[in-house]
Amino acid sequence: MLSPRPEWAGTLAERGAACLMPTYARYPIEIASGRGCRVLDSAGRSYLDFAAGIAVSALGHAHPHLVRALGAACEGLLHVSNLYWTEPMVRLAERLTRAAGMERAFFCNSGAEAVEAALKTARRARPGREKIVVFERSFHGRTLGALSATAQPQYQEGFAPLVPGFETMPFGDFDAVRSALDESVAAVLVEPIQGEGGVRPAPPDWLRHLRAISGSAGALLIVDEVQSGIGRAGSFFAYQDAGIVPDMVATAKGLAGGLPMGALLTRGDAAQALAPGQHGSTFGGGPFVAAAAHAVLDVVLEPEFLSGVRAKGARLGEALEDLARRHELVIRARGQGLFRGVVLRKPRAKELVAALHDLGMLAVPAGNDVVRLVPPLVIAQEEIDEGVALLDRALAAVAELPSAAAGARP
Repeated sequence: MLSPRPEWAGTLAERGAACLMPTYARYPIEIASGRGCRVLDSAGRSYLDFAAGIAVSALGHAHPHLVRALGAACEGLLHVSNLYWTEPMVRLAERLTRAAGMERAFFCNSGAEAVEAALKTARRARPGREKIVVFERSFHGRTLGALSATAQPQYQEGFAPLVPGFETMPFGDFDAVRSALDESVAAVLVEPIQGEGGVRPAPPDWLRHLRAISGSAGALLIVDEVQSGIGRAGSFFAYQDAGIVPDMVATAKGLAGGLPMGALLTRGDAAQALAPGQHGSTFGGGPFVAAAAHAVLDVVLEPEFLSGVRAKGARLGEALEDLARRHELVIRARGQGLFRGVVLRKPRAKELVAALHDLGMLAVPAGNDVVRLVPPLVIAQEEIDEGVALLDRALAAVAELPSAAAGARP
């Protein structure tokens, strides 16, 4: 998987600090290669990957079907722009809308761009309605519109004035959102599972409530499935478990297996709201990234694949609940499918992730007191068991560290 130690090994942090904008607090790990659910660093050390590029690498690393698809795509068109029709793009729109129960697709490069497209579509489809309802601890992206919809002050600090018109409601509260919905509301924007907000699944009854009351108020329901979609939660989209069909779905991350791709899926009048020239993306839906997305869908939409994700997710969930019972540091485990969070009694997510690194496992914080586990969807049962065993050891190691201030969220 890795050739002899590369000549650049050990140099990237210093070189990167000199030439990259300091927008990331990167870990001191130089990842050089990967295969399946493991990556190797520049020194040849192996890590079990429960981060998957922040829920992106749905098929893991160097998946044979994806590798073949990209090799074939390199032989043809890489890019021609959206001034012309390309078959991979059209067929991908057909497959995605069919799987989602939607009608039309708009392709872009990221989840934030998909959310931006949804916000603009809502404005066009509901002219004169100024408000969009969002929810506490939501995260919808870092572009200015998506950031304005993100109800977490730590992300918004320093970027005022934000885009106006967003009204924040408590997540999961039936009465509050009912009182907020009137003829001034263009849309409701919700994550069926909050990712950066701490891996918090929305109650299915509440999602059904949102669907009913938004429709009654004439507002559009936008579901942000950037992180929870493309099989991550055990269904193709997490909203499908609640038995609802939204007006718009924003998705990205796992869609193209590691290449940058996002999509907004729409139905009803939202599907007709934008005319030529009112929105666009130079690279969106290009033939090369569309080929990657087709390879992902070839696997994820195979019969029994999603049931396998649900089974593996159940195994992981049960094992995490057992850890919660045995470790005082853990309040609870929560999540759905292969989208899981370990909620800590103290704000020690960074320390736990660092302890996992020391043991040879990658994971992702979701706030200062939740560690997110989002392995590739192709992970084997044995790798799940291995990951849980490493987490068990890391929790024990962190529990022995000097006491830190409490402050866990519910």
